[in-house]
Amino acid sequence: MVHVEVFLAVGYAAFLLCVAGGLDLLARHSHARSERYRTAGFTYHHTHDAWICPEDQVLTRSETDHERRLVRYRGRPQICNSCLSKADCTDSEGGREVVRAMDRWPHSEAGRFHRGISLCVALVAGPVLAAEALRNHAPSELAVLGAALLVVALASWHLHSAFRTTPANFPFPKPVATPIPEKTLRTGYRKSKESSR
Repeated sequence: MVHVEVFLAVGYAAFLLCVAGGLDLLARHSHARSERYRTAGFTYHHTHDAWICPEDQVLTRSETDHERRLVRYRGRPQICNSCLSKADCTDSEGGREVVRAMDRWPHSEAGRFHRGISLCVALVAGPVLAAEALRNHAPSELAVLGAALLVVALASWHLHSAFRTTPANFPFPKPVATPIPEKTLRTGYRKSKESSR
């Protein structure tokens, strides 16, 4: 017969895993939402490393901040300042700026921070189950605790995978952007919009 205390320990470990998973999912959702907010209405072209605004103007790379792991793209001031949509887009006299993180989630600093918190919460479940195994060590109780400990180990390994695969601030090789005239890029963008309709 399995002692009630074993089920309470397994339930607490399951609760900790749910909290760890929930924190990780909420942080990922928050990150994706902030990315969408910063670039709302703009379309990124990977091959040319440029953004196209809703008014079909090109924002080119203006700065790469390796310390903060950000890339800034800026529109030409003379175009942005004469745009009819400027009041809804930006109040800057230097042109609209779009900022993109160099690192993908969860390899960004914020992603690694939240993943680390989730991992710590999940790892707390291991000692709880191990301590319970020392208190209640009948074969049936050890089987239940062992299965729970295996689930905790698998969940912790999954959360730890981001730390193992890519350290923070590790630069990914970027394809060299081919400079093209803005007029050609805008024309190609319009054609792709028309063909998708």
